[in-house]
Amino acid sequence: MARKNMGDEDLIRDARGLSRGCSRAHYAQARSHRRTRRIVKAALACVLVLVVAAAGLGAAYLGNINSRLRKNIDSSLLGTLSKRQAGKPFYMLLLGVDRDEARAKGSEYGSSEGAYRSDSIMLVRIDPQKKKATLVSIPRDLRVDMGEYGTQKINAAYALGGPTLAVKTVQKLSGIKISHYAEVDMDGMEKVVDAVGGVTVNLGVAVKDPKYTKLDLPAGKVKLNGKKAALLCRARHAYDSYGAGDFYRAANQRAVIAAVAKKVLSSDVATMTKTVTAMADMVHTDMSATDIVSLASKMRGMDTSKDIMTGMAPTDSSYVDGGWYEILRESAWEKMMERVEKGKSPYSSSDEDPTSGIAAASGSAKKSRTSSSDESSSADDSSGSDGDEGDVEPSFEGSVRVLNGSGIDGLAGRSADSLASAGFDAVAGNAAETTRETKVIYNGDDALAEAKGVVKTLGLDVEPIANDGSYVTTQDVIVILGSDQG
Repeated sequence: MARKNMGDEDLIRDARGLSRGCSRAHYAQARSHRRTRRIVKAALACVLVLVVAAAGLGAAYLGNINSRLRKNIDSSLLGTLSKRQAGKPFYMLLLGVDRDEARAKGSEYGSSEGAYRSDSIMLVRIDPQKKKATLVSIPRDLRVDMGEYGTQKINAAYALGGPTLAVKTVQKLSGIKISHYAEVDMDGMEKVVDAVGGVTVNLGVAVKDPKYTKLDLPAGKVKLNGKKAALLCRARHAYDSYGAGDFYRAANQRAVIAAVAKKVLSSDVATMTKTVTAMADMVHTDMSATDIVSLASKMRGMDTSKDIMTGMAPTDSSYVDGGWYEILRESAWEKMMERVEKGKSPYSSSDEDPTSGIAAASGSAKKSRTSSSDESSSADDSSGSDGDEGDVEPSFEGSVRVLNGSGIDGLAGRSADSLASAGFDAVAGNAAETTRETKVIYNGDDALAEAKGVVKTLGLDVEPIANDGSYVTTQDVIVILGSDQG
């Protein structure tokens, strides 16, 4: 079979066949030492040329990606960040800066850091060994003592002293040493989400914001492209009737970030690398592309339904010195950070979360005010686990790859046509080998609903299974048709 006509599984099988060639060469050596010596010399020469060429290209490629990722990262910031211990939990400061392209190129703002305040502030704890992540939002209007700059709202730290002062301020507030820093242009959030193929969130209530973002989204599970996800991360006025709109906006930001993490962690290393490349102009961090892909690879296999935990620093609103501020409830904050430091949810109960049941939750997570203390607010801002798979309703959208392993001519094509008619983006291909059992594999928690829709559309008597990394694909769902369909 010509390699250009091979499907995903064919290429994997072909690669394995090439590796078996090593054994055949070894057997040939016993038969013809002279012939093998010529082969080995030629092979070594080819490998040497390829390695040198690849190393040169790789260094140039990574150098370009890293220089883009490390924009705005200076020696002052690097000197402020603490060195982390390999395999141990560490903290990162994640800032969303409202520096979109139009503002940066305009005369009113320009590209200087001093013209902008951080629109979103999150302290993130990552535990690579236990495969857990915790996101704690800090209200941008939090009143803090900023040393020589006096009393300020915490989001002024970025404008007054750039990333370095932002890190120092959050370290002082939390008593935590921060090892890594990342900032996202809020305008770039659109491109980040599109880079992973969109995200799915659960909206506790309908989001209607006709005056500002123009969003009009229904309550429940909603699949968002980059533009809508970015607008949701800005839509505080959609929650004016519920109280402090900034709290709900921050919760939505955490939900979108958690949903992006789910998509990245469910992809293969090649796709991770492609995503990092696409994000290089939108995300600025002290971490290299290799660091990011390595960390994401270590976190693969995490239960994103309960091991991405989120919360908001506890505060009270108060009018002070002619302006509105958020005032930290210090005792509650200390208890929250003690829980975070132990790898637990920021909240001991979802009742502590003011946005529960209203703001967005990532993926198929459910809202619940009766979840246990160690499960509350995981993978969103309120809930425990995703619940039973049986509670997930079928969805008839998303991308599907149908592979024919049945030995029945045209079966994959006919199945793909049926799926396309139902609303899916479906393509057909051939499996590497025939198989008896039909399988439906979904790529990440968000795709379970699509997998159930595929099963229902094709009338299959199978239960969808999660991709554990064995299948390399960017599609939401893979169908491998077996001879049991004959």
